[in-house]
Amino acid sequence: MQLNTIKPAAGAKHAKRRVGRGIGSGLGKTAGRGHKGQKSRAGGYHKVGFEGGQMPLQRRLPKRGFKSQSLKFNAEINLSDLQALAGEEIDVLTLKATGLVPELAKSVKVILSGSISRKVTLKGVVATKGAKAAIEAAGGSVVEA
Repeated sequence: MQLNTIKPAAGAKHAKRRVGRGIGSGLGKTAGRGHKGQKSRAGGYHKVGFEGGQMPLQRRLPKRGFKSQSLKFNAEINLSDLQALAGEEIDVLTLKATGLVPELAKSVKVILSGSISRKVTLKGVVATKGAKAAIEAAGGSVVEA
């Protein structure tokens, strides 16, 4: 085998269909475009979703909201969950181990819901203004890493 004798396998390549080359070709005259109308003309076509002037489907249907893709990485816990936890130092790993937040969670926020009466130290866990005040009133602290 030499470089000048290499060719594709039989049947691998086929000639491109040539339109508008006379009656005998089977695709002469209108060249497979039919008769008249926008689609038969050179350069004439419509935009995506165009329905001949009728209100397009994507505009007839109502708009629906937005679901954040980062939502699954954020978690919330309340003060009563912290009250029930054993131990004084609480971080994201502790919360994952106890099953209070999902394993996927990257950031955790404590919200002001329920009450806390024991001292806890939050490390790497964010708290809302009200929750932070409640934790500090109970003698605890919030250390944001």
